[in-house]
Amino acid sequence: MQRRKGRKGHGSCGNLVRMVEARKKKIRKAPEERKAEIEQAALKLISERGYNGISLKDIADEVGISQPGLLHYIGNKEGLLSLLITDVYDTSGTPDEFLKSGLPGSDPEAPHFPAYLRYLVRHNAARRTMVQLFMVLGSEALNEQHLLHDYYMNHEAGVWKTYSAYPWKLPPEVGGWENMRQTVRMVLEAMDGVQLRWLREPPIDYYDEWLAFERILFPSPVWDAYR
Repeated sequence: MQRRKGRKGHGSCGNLVRMVEARKKKIRKAPEERKAEIEQAALKLISERGYNGISLKDIADEVGISQPGLLHYIGNKEGLLSLLITDVYDTSGTPDEFLKSGLPGSDPEAPHFPAYLRYLVRHNAARRTMVQLFMVLGSEALNEQHLLHDYYMNHEAGVWKTYSAYPWKLPPEVGGWENMRQTVRMVLEAMDGVQLRWLREPPIDYYDEWLAFERILFPSPVWDAYR
């Protein structure tokens, strides 16, 4: 009799634990908080396994929600990758961050454009997985049906608009920021090329490779005092 009572008590204790855990799982968080958790979990798993090595279930388990709950926020895996590009990749390494860095050339009243690009290259060099994701999705987005097709098609124009909001200090020979459109286009093309080579084998030093292009895009002596 005593043994049966002991088992019954043990079972009740187990039920209590399960009830507490169930209640914890039902705690609802603000959508933005949950979204941030999903982004961080995805980045963690992608950095560990690569974006082809994870499933939605993996991310849901990491966050501690159900797969249907995850789908509520991202729609599908493609939606998650898009979220990482627009909400994570694009929101860091910005000119605003550079202007707050205190680095040479980051004077908010007269920032140096080549100095910002060096800052961006260093920033991207520290997030290889995100850069690889950006480049791979860019290739996939050539398909007009891809969720990010319009984003990549308009990427150059979007970057130009963003950069045009800052009072870059330019050489008099340039004649004003409006004359920098072709240079900005070439910067984006060169940076994409350097990133692709950096992601391949044998590995190269991303920053050192960029400096070689900087000397071509912003030649001496015109740009010497504006780097």
